[in-house]
Amino acid sequence: MTPVISVVIPVFNELENLAPFQGELSAALARTGVPHEILWVDDGSSDGSFSELKKFAGLSGQRALRLSKNYGQTAALAAGIAEARGEWIITLDADGQNDPEDIPRLFAAAAAGVDVVSGWRRNRQDAFFSRILPSRAANFIISAVTGVKLHDFGCTLKIYRAALLKSVDLYGEMHRFLPAILGYAGASVTELEVNHRPRTRGKSKYGLARTFKVVLDLLTVKFMGDFITKPIYLFGGLSFALLAASFAMAGYTLYNKFHNAVFVKDQPLFLLAIFFALVAVQLAFMGLMAEVLIRTYHSANRRPPYTIAEKAGG
Repeated sequence: MTPVISVVIPVFNELENLAPFQGELSAALARTGVPHEILWVDDGSSDGSFSELKKFAGLSGQRALRLSKNYGQTAALAAGIAEARGEWIITLDADGQNDPEDIPRLFAAAAAGVDVVSGWRRNRQDAFFSRILPSRAANFIISAVTGVKLHDFGCTLKIYRAALLKSVDLYGEMHRFLPAILGYAGASVTELEVNHRPRTRGKSKYGLARTFKVVLDLLTVKFMGDFITKPIYLFGGLSFALLAASFAMAGYTLYNKFHNAVFVKDQPLFLLAIFFALVAVQLAFMGLMAEVLIRTYHSANRRPPYTIAEKAGG
């Protein structure tokens, strides 16, 4: 039977958590009352996680993939999403901190007519200064820049309409921006409070350095969302702004020359006006080159950013 729900779970060195988590997940999915499947994606684990996942693959409705190396969470999710067959795709972490008991509520909210339902870990069970505080700052910035107002972009527990999610090309570390990316595409996005549990086994794979990556990735998301089909608007707008500033400074230099008898060589604004004009010309040409590249991007046949080394089950 074709599944209604596909659950995609990236796994990286979570051997201790897999067995108890699998039991919880299966029980929670049974309560949805609809056909479902579970896709476990081993992202190059070195602790024997895939041996455990192959046991799960022998169970009904469960499959396991092993990537050839550790590509990162975004690539692991992309591999699972590509293999998913359900009408809805749910993502969550394998460390046990996401509570599978929230899945029926997420599915009910999505089935009511929403394209994306994002989990909100309101009572997050993590260290405040190293995890919660940087996450709050990042969530505020992402909401302000993208216009998609969510409290918790970083929560992996989300449900997506599969037809929309499969149309997104995932690269780098873009998985946390999926609600914003789909929001740019016109999807309806909401959030639901979910339970967050403390980690009891294994070790966290995230650190404070991730916050800086989020800020850099946000620039890409903003560009891809607002200017991916018209980059000349961005570069051309900056070019016109610099040219206007250049003409204003050059005009002020001439005014000082003829009305205040100040020689051009004694006015540093003139050199700044020349610099701004040169940068403006460069930006204009960058915009034109970006237009050519964007057209090539949309017409080229793109390959996924991962290689599946082995499949089990299904």
